[in-house]
Amino acid sequence: MAEMKPQVYKDPRPAEYFDQFHQAARRGSTWVYTLARIVCTLPTILIYRLKVVGRHNVPRRGGLILAPNHFSQMDHFFAGVYLPRTIRFMAKSQLFGPPVLTAILKHAGVFPVRRGQRDEEAMKTAFTLLEQGEMVLIYAEGGRSRSGELGEPKRGIGRIALESGVPMVPVAIYGSAGIRKWKRLRFPQVTIEFGEPRAFPVEKGVSPERQLEVATEIFAAVKELYGGLATRNAARSGSRTPDRAQA
Repeated sequence: MAEMKPQVYKDPRPAEYFDQFHQAARRGSTWVYTLARIVCTLPTILIYRLKVVGRHNVPRRGGLILAPNHFSQMDHFFAGVYLPRTIRFMAKSQLFGPPVLTAILKHAGVFPVRRGQRDEEAMKTAFTLLEQGEMVLIYAEGGRSRSGELGEPKRGIGRIALESGVPMVPVAIYGSAGIRKWKRLRFPQVTIEFGEPRAFPVEKGVSPERQLEVATEIFAAVKELYGGLATRNAARSGSRTPDRAQA
């Protein structure tokens, strides 16, 4: 069983406080995103010897959901390094606290989600961006795994996939489990694989059970990609067993 990063508390700030960030996200990202990309791309590729598989599976235009697994805070950078398109990120609301970080997130087009609460405004922003033809990244597990094992999907991504009807691309990020702890810097090789896109027929007002069913189907595709990467990595390294996160 994967140990997920716990939700320590529900954000006590009123929902209205986050309206400014949703409005900014719907207007689009600014030069901050472009600058961060320019500054971070080459170091990320070199330090982590980043490899990419299946980049051709990511459509170059139109609304799109990216659905990766999540082990490290670096996963945001790994997901976007090799893609020419801008990624719009859904991030936990607790990140919108420190003034400098908050300003960066706001101007980079990142939008908050109040985890552990029914956050319809976050859903509205996600749907709006997808309707505008944007690419939105949503971690299916709803948080980072601390154990090095893949977690279980949350139903939110299932709802967004069903009600938007846009294609979804499963994404496996292999190797980032080794860089979860900042106090002990490690630079493992990281591989990212983009799977084939899939769209679900539009369904409105779907039940929680149906949302979870589709979320599970989406994450099954992520697990399959991850398992393939783990097996190939084990074969190259001569290891008898692939990374335990395959399970």
